[in-house]
Amino acid sequence: MALNNLKPAAGSTHKTKRVGRGPASGYGKTAGRGQKGQKARSGYKQKRGFEGGQTPLQRRLPKVGFRSKVEKPQAINVDRFTQILELDEITMESLGKIVKIKAKAVKLIGTKAKELKDKIKDANITTSGK
Repeated sequence: MALNNLKPAAGSTHKTKRVGRGPASGYGKTAGRGQKGQKARSGYKQKRGFEGGQTPLQRRLPKVGFRSKVEKPQAINVDRFTQILELDEITMESLGKIVKIKAKAVKLIGTKAKELKDKIKDANITTSGK
């Protein structure tokens, strides 16, 4: 089939509506815009979400969501990673070999986290124990 013979299917296309061409056309005088009102005027443009003067939905609903700029530390459960208990010094590098660290700071949690307080040699690592 040659590409230069492509035509729309019969009856699928319509002539364009020519408005404002006299009363016999069916779209004369008001040109299909009805009588008076905002939509009948030239230059009419409706804003997104406009509800005819009623308070729009996006203003009626409460504001939601907040993303803190303060980065939370990554929590690592010491009970799940027994290799951490065997370390002599706990630093970000030594933890990185055992656990994949995504954050800049780490917090050690778990029942045995209090015992590791003396082994921590990095300022970015804290424990849940006091």
